[in-house]
Amino acid sequence: MKLRKNNFTYEGMNQKNTSLLVIDVVNGCCHKKCEEIEWGISFLKIRKMVPRLKDFIELYRKSFGGLIAFAKIVPWQKEFLTDNINELYKDPRAYYYSDDKTGFSEQFYLVEPQKGDFVFTKNHYDCFTNNGFIKELQGRKIRYLVVCGVFTDGCVLSTVVSGFSRGYNFIILKDLIETTDVKTRQELQKILKKYTFPVMYGKTITSKQFLEEKH
Repeated sequence: MKLRKNNFTYEGMNQKNTSLLVIDVVNGCCHKKCEEIEWGISFLKIRKMVPRLKDFIELYRKSFGGLIAFAKIVPWQKEFLTDNINELYKDPRAYYYSDDKTGFSEQFYLVEPQKGDFVFTKNHYDCFTNNGFIKELQGRKIRYLVVCGVFTDGCVLSTVVSGFSRGYNFIILKDLIETTDVKTRQELQKILKKYTFPVMYGKTITSKQFLEEKH
């Protein structure tokens, strides 16, 4: 598959130098059982998005190929997280530890990595805090990252900002990133999709636009 040479994509992209990056599509960020209703945190919009994301992954795999990387989280508890996150969480407003100790929260939600995909675990928001992920990208000479997943204003944002500063080029699939139903976070997401991402960090397009073939 060749990508159209238009405003939607980078002309230098190809199967070898591009990776699809699926961020934190795990139960802890998607499943109804992991919602914190008392904090006003629910994932309804995420659960509506994930089936479309799952379909896109398979279309990407068949039509574009190349590396597909899946990021997942450690148990989101004090003993597994970094010192600065634990320091931040001393503020009641920022506190976000999980009380699930069964491993359910860290399991993938609907999406299923396949043999040959690169799966890695992170203990921070930013995917680039995992050295194995960085080495995988460097070893394959990846320069372009196609991003989807959750949360738009959390781990997606952190990863894009960090990766861009390291010299990577980004395509952000605006219909396949999502955040919690919290009104403020939804409003912030709209700004990120409309202005911050496309103006400062990468081409921000729909998955349909990405998959358009050059005829």
